[in-house]
Amino acid sequence: MKLTVIGGGGVRSLFLAKSLAQQAEKLGITTLVFMDNDADKLKIYGTLARHVALMLHPGLEFVLTTDAVEAVTDADYVITTIRVGGDHLRVRDERLALAHNVLGQETTGAAGVSFAMRSIPALAEYCELVKRYAKPTVKVFNFTNPAGVVSQALHDMGYTFTYGICDAPSGMLRQFAELYNADPAKVYGECYGLNHLSFFSSITVDGREVVPELIENDETYRSTDMHFFEKDLVRSRKSILNEYLYYFYYREKAVENIQRAGITRGEQIEEINRCMTAELAQVDIDADFDRALAIYEKWYGKRENAYMANETGMKREKPWSFDVFSPDAGGYAGVALRYIELVQSGEKGRMILCAPNDGAIPTLEDDDVVEITCDITADACVPHRFALSDIPAGNLELIRRVKYYERLAARGIVNRSKADIVECLTMHPLVNSYSIATDLADKYIELNKDFIDGWK
Repeated sequence: MKLTVIGGGGVRSLFLAKSLAQQAEKLGITTLVFMDNDADKLKIYGTLARHVALMLHPGLEFVLTTDAVEAVTDADYVITTIRVGGDHLRVRDERLALAHNVLGQETTGAAGVSFAMRSIPALAEYCELVKRYAKPTVKVFNFTNPAGVVSQALHDMGYTFTYGICDAPSGMLRQFAELYNADPAKVYGECYGLNHLSFFSSITVDGREVVPELIENDETYRSTDMHFFEKDLVRSRKSILNEYLYYFYYREKAVENIQRAGITRGEQIEEINRCMTAELAQVDIDADFDRALAIYEKWYGKRENAYMANETGMKREKPWSFDVFSPDAGGYAGVALRYIELVQSGEKGRMILCAPNDGAIPTLEDDDVVEITCDITADACVPHRFALSDIPAGNLELIRRVKYYERLAARGIVNRSKADIVECLTMHPLVNSYSIATDLADKYIELNKDFIDGWK
């Protein structure tokens, strides 16, 4: 089996390589290809990834390439994780929104539409290559943000072999497994909503429902990502919340905290990545992997401890290290591998994916891409259905409003319609202003003119 990663020069490539290599023999993966169009980053982070993979599975064929056709030819599965325009344009996306005192977070906030203007055309080109050169049964797992808008656009364009993946829901379930000292394989969740805007209506540990007690348990708000929320809010939602819902329920606090900090998440990452890349460029990674890994751990630890710190005012102070040989927690590669495992088993299994709604969430359109628990078999991906009475009205209303934004953002980018971009931002609950939406649409279109044109 050949599995290809497009965006293999990213700073998180080590995580991907570890996940894939640990499961390679079990799943029959014989060839890993990490492709990136940035040769310098691929030389650094791709080499780190290759070294990790071969430490775990010396017999694995591991290829680094800048040639997209070579990468996807005869591929069975493809993971896409790209950042078109690099970290610097992420900073510009965020700052343009913050100038209006509007959240600039790149997936949940207004900046997502700008990032999508760069992501969608590039991913469409890769999908065309996949259609032409990969195996006829190929599946593409997209982790490129904003995953909700991107997944919607790719399905609207007819790339039905693509699925959006995110490790936030599965990561939260692992946190609850740890809270209960339970086997993660025995923890299941019924999830509904959108990428970075989803709710767990049910979580079972060894078959026992635990949502009511999780909501009331103070430890939930100390040791899991629920620490972003107040118990009264969670009670009112009657669900366990995706951590990114913080931006919707504490909008003004998030913006105020970022403005007070004087630095955005994008600016933090840009500086960390710049310093880390410069230092790693001075090391012969294959000859001195331990030194390279120490440099990586130092800088990536800073990145981890700064996660959502400016937005929430809650900074982590936790030592961070990368253990090549420890059991892998999965991450977004784990989501893709879970799909492969289920398909190969010939049995039906459950997992959370971004997939077409097909009647699963009432009042949404069938072709709306949602984040939801699905039954996976070798032949199908079937989302679990929720009755209208199963979803609290406030939760559904927020989902509907943001789905309207995603639907129009995707359509606007595919069709180069400025009117759709203005409308989607006007109706986005974190913008909610025609005048701001019009200005942001103009600025984002101008910012991305080298990546997408033909607006009308």
